[in-house]
Amino acid sequence: MAKSRLVGIGMDYSATSKLALNWAIHNLVGEGDQIIIIHVASPKADPTNKQLFQDTGSPLIPLLEFREISVAKRYGLTPDPEVLDMLDTVSNTRRVKVVTKVYWGDPREKLCDAVEQLKLDALILGSRGLGAIKRVLLGSVSNYVVQNASCPVTVVKGASTKK
Repeated sequence: MAKSRLVGIGMDYSATSKLALNWAIHNLVGEGDQIIIIHVASPKADPTNKQLFQDTGSPLIPLLEFREISVAKRYGLTPDPEVLDMLDTVSNTRRVKVVTKVYWGDPREKLCDAVEQLKLDALILGSRGLGAIKRVLLGSVSNYVVQNASCPVTVVKGASTKK
């Protein structure tokens, strides 16, 4: 039997982060693995628990608990029903443990911090698909994480809108 893995998935509920989750479920995650959904909220957000966990991120929140609106709101999040359904399905059909962790700050740095703190075996991210100019001006989160994370990083691209 293969060793269970810790798979982090960067989640901001965008279409590309949902594609990344879907890709991980269908191509990477197996029975006994653990999925850690990693949210990086804006440093300007001010949920009740931010003061407690600003430096280390929230404690790991089990999926069942994260489904409760009051728990999600404590961390300044509004879970997406589609994402929760996908996580429920993989949890029940493949006996995959699912937890969530919330950080506040720059997504590039916090995703790399998560890799180190959680000892992830892999990190899956969606790509915003910025053009070359925007990528230079705004910086690419996925590019930074690929270059600086200490585990394998998979970047899932969205469907191309170019014809």
